[in-house]
Amino acid sequence: MEHVWEHLDAAEATFAARICFEFLELRGFIRCAVPDALFPNKAYQRLVQVGGPGPADHPAASHKVVYTWRTLTRVFESAGFQVTLLEWWDEEGDFHSQPWDERDGFIYRSRRFDYRNQDGNLGFTSLIVDAVKL
Repeated sequence: MEHVWEHLDAAEATFAARICFEFLELRGFIRCAVPDALFPNKAYQRLVQVGGPGPADHPAASHKVVYTWRTLTRVFESAGFQVTLLEWWDEEGDFHSQPWDERDGFIYRSRRFDYRNQDGNLGFTSLIVDAVKL
């Protein structure tokens, strides 16, 4: 799921995670990517903010939540998932990532694939997690 979960409010997100957990087979997983509330870039934060940056037809206009790695992890763990962080910003403004296979779920808005990330500069990343049913 790439940039879907932020369009659910907190209660809807928790409910959706529980439904996914119920219907996934053992070792099934959700790869979830959302805007990262800790990305230290003011233009990015303005673009992804709750309610969006402008007109009602802007893609972010229906954003209801902007997650940190802690808050998104909590949503999935509360439903019973084991969460692995794949890409995220921390509270000190440092970017972290670990290798992940795009064949298991391609995320365009990621460090590796988004065209805005070039020459070692990160212009647009997502908070990406794998939530696994064990």
